Amino acid sequence: MIYKPFGQTGISLSALGFGAMRLPMASENRVDDVKAVPLMQKAFELGINFIDTAPYYCGRDSERAVGLALKGWRDKVYLSTKNPATDSKNDKWRRNLEKSLETLDTDWIDFYHFWGIDLERFQEMIKRGGPLDDARKALSEGLIKHLCFSFHDKEPQNMKPIIDSGHFTSVLCQYNLLDRANEENIAYAKEKGLGVIIMGPVGGGRLGAPSDAVKSLLKSRAVSSAETALRFVLANRNVNMALSGMGNEQMLEENLKVASISGPLSEDELTQVKAMLDENKRLMDLYCTGCNYCMPCPQQINIPHLFRLMNYHRVYKLTDYAKAEYQKTTVPLEKRDGWTKQFGLDVSHCIECGQCEKKCPQKLEIIRQLKETQKALG
Repeated sequence: MIYKPFGQTGISLSALGFGAMRLPMASENRVDDVKAVPLMQKAFELGINFIDTAPYYCGRDSERAVGLALKGWRDKVYLSTKNPATDSKNDKWRRNLEKSLETLDTDWIDFYHFWGIDLERFQEMIKRGGPLDDARKALSEGLIKHLCFSFHDKEPQNMKPIIDSGHFTSVLCQYNLLDRANEENIAYAKEKGLGVIIMGPVGGGRLGAPSDAVKSLLKSRAVSSAETALRFVLANRNVNMALSGMGNEQMLEENLKVASISGPLSEDELTQVKAMLDENKRLMDLYCTGCNYCMPCPQQINIPHLFRLMNYHRVYKLTDYAKAEYQKTTVPLEKRDGWTKQFGLDVSHCIECGQCEKKCPQKLEIIRQLKETQKALG
């Protein structure tokens, strides 16, 4: 295992972190302790010294299972979890912290994240008497060791003001072969002394699917799409750790193998991959740049999302994944959870009103392309 200095903490963390969001489940809201606890402890034995969880993972049972796995390892493994409260009007942040400490059965949390914040939430969070004041108190009490944030803003440039605030030890953000929007932010965070942890290094599973187009990005070294994706993230000098959700021993061993390779990509290979990614982005932009000017659609079709799936199929040959995701848009909105509602409805709901085409700055034939998307993925 490779270990890297983490920001200005004086701590060295493993290049691969264990994400406890995809643990084996015994039921819809209960982790299978018989499988999950040994899996996490094997990761610790093999050199992973960082585990990340959250109150809502695994049917709200992840923190409990992680607490069990840390028995006998608490002084050897760094623990990360999250707090979703950013409202300055009540004491919910403190109550969430105390609940996590209780569920994890621990006296302290090493890296505690303001969960999923954007610039607007951050500005709410720092109001006098709000969560930031609660966090400072928890730091002084030793209940948390480092205050961090996970970034989920639609506008990448909004990360920099949060970094510049000086309140945080590290940032957790998305970055992978399919989504390089935070590449500049990652470099900026590293320059400012923050630790950088990457979530979704395999694109939330997208890049784990077999794809010759993805594997060809690294012809001389890659043996799978997932390995190519993980090597790409770990090759970024500004990244301290790739956080991967691992649900079985095979995934653990495959990821450990990649994370243990010294210098996953040479400078020449990294340059080659980025050049090919830039070309792929150019090809994707011919179909849709994702500017969102076409939205909202009166028929609740998320046009940019559907075109993004079409690009996964056309450019990266991630066809099975694209088809599976497209199928989710055929489910009525009232039968979906809050997260999946944002992906809108499928193309069959299009009435060809043409409003989207009038608003498109690229003058794309959106209606025709929607029909192509339905034919390919529907």
